[in-house]
Amino acid sequence: MSWQIPTLIEADIKSGKAQYRTFQTGNGGQSILPVPSNSYVVIFGYDFSPAGGGFKKMRIVSGGDLVIINDLDIRWFETQQIAFYTGTDFYPFMHHCDIKTQVTPYRTNEIPPDSIVQLVYFVEEIDNSPIARQVYITSTNDVTITHGLVLSAPRITGNAIPVTNRTPQGLTYGGSGQTINTQTNYGPGATPLQFMQPSPKDYQDFAFGLLPANADGQAFATPDAVNGLLDATNWANSSLGSAVRDSAANAYYLNIHYALYTETVPDSRG
Repeated sequence: MSWQIPTLIEADIKSGKAQYRTFQTGNGGQSILPVPSNSYVVIFGYDFSPAGGGFKKMRIVSGGDLVIINDLDIRWFETQQIAFYTGTDFYPFMHHCDIKTQVTPYRTNEIPPDSIVQLVYFVEEIDNSPIARQVYITSTNDVTITHGLVLSAPRITGNAIPVTNRTPQGLTYGGSGQTINTQTNYGPGATPLQFMQPSPKDYQDFAFGLLPANADGQAFATPDAVNGLLDATNWANSSLGSAVRDSAANAYYLNIHYALYTETVPDSRG
């Protein structure tokens, strides 16, 4: 997927009503896109290079036994979240990142060619190829940008969805009898964000009981070093040390494409 400048915004840029701008951030997970006074921005796309490059996890299988020689939990990097907060609205985006695996048979002079004992190297690394996304976010305020890693999304409650006017049988899971996630935690153990499904709106329709604290209808992680959003430099510093933490290859990079309007802010911006 790629992004394009929306036709109307491109026309505004060509006519001088707006300026095309980019804002590049990375490394630490907290940034702010400044918006000048008496102006507004329209973010219409971003290019995201995920964190996790520059190091590998290596394993050896010897005679059928797994020997881990570099036990790094790179699963943290498989799911990464970017979020934008405008002071009034919150826009989270989850990204899955593949783990590339290279398998290499290896023998030494001490192992006879016909021996069943073999050494096999498994080398795993994160595919941090750039990801392009089209978005439409407007703001008259500074835009807060948050990036982080997400490892777990534990199910707290599972239920069979009943038949309601919003979950009709045959078209939805209503009446199917399948037990699906209806409460998932995405944050600190003491005060987790509770992702409630099908929806926290009119929750009583589903007869699942009362809504828990911190209920939300969207899936997004909130900061926590164990069960929520973890800063990538925090992980690198604690797991691998400053050399990897300070490596540009390990850092994420996010380039935001937006239009800056310095004219009177309209009542409606779409």
